[in-house]
Amino acid sequence: MLDSRSVSRLHALIQRRDSGDLALVDLGSRNGSFVNGSRVSFPVGLNDNDKLLFGDQQLILRNPARSESVLAASAVDRRDEPTNALHTSSLSTILVVDIRDFTPLARSLPEALLSQTIGTWFLRSGQIAQRLGSWAQKYIGDAVMAVWVHDHPEQVGAEVWRVLHAVNEINTATAEVSKALALPAPLRIGAGVNTGPAILGGTDFTALGDTVNAAFRLESATKGIGLDVALGERTHHELAVAARAGFVRRDVEFKGYDGSSVAWAISFEALQDLLKS
Repeated sequence: MLDSRSVSRLHALIQRRDSGDLALVDLGSRNGSFVNGSRVSFPVGLNDNDKLLFGDQQLILRNPARSESVLAASAVDRRDEPTNALHTSSLSTILVVDIRDFTPLARSLPEALLSQTIGTWFLRSGQIAQRLGSWAQKYIGDAVMAVWVHDHPEQVGAEVWRVLHAVNEINTATAEVSKALALPAPLRIGAGVNTGPAILGGTDFTALGDTVNAAFRLESATKGIGLDVALGERTHHELAVAARAGFVRRDVEFKGYDGSSVAWAISFEALQDLLKS
């Protein structure tokens, strides 16, 4: 908590990346977040002794242990030591939502408006995912990844249904952000959803593995498919039979994968109707 009227109620967050590094994410604050004098629009990596500014509040980031541990690890050959199991494999659903054509839009926006746009979108998207049961959210460039962990196999279908509600609400929130900030062109998003085993870390909220990689590729595939949301086969299978009928099958090529993969795709309009039925 920073006691200043220049600091927004939800101003910024510092997240730990999979590598262990730290990154600063502005959450659409009115007066902005700055690292070493540069305004934060997208997530920015942080280093020991970086100067942070939130409104009129100046701070110095102190994280010497990270730098020292990296140097120490690089100086020791650990190749012959036993592997430690630091993570657990869990059945999970991964949601990846990305802003479409954001680069040309970003070039046309003033820096302050760009920061407020992406930060507000991060905040709204993260809040929606968390409210609908997400275990963790990650902010990557102009994308959000959210993770749902399925502890009870008999509830996977219902939890996947909640993920689709999150996708629909994030799309609605995206339109609201566009309108509220009077952007020259409306924000558009695409989403990929994939279910399967993922390697999950504890305090770092890490999600790794093929299920995660495929979720990112499903999101990317929506651009070629011409629809807004793409599900993996396991995700589609977990839905009730009546709900599955709303999706169309597409064979897609994933970068780095051999052969074609199956995606089940739907438009936002059709998804909204499906969720109302």
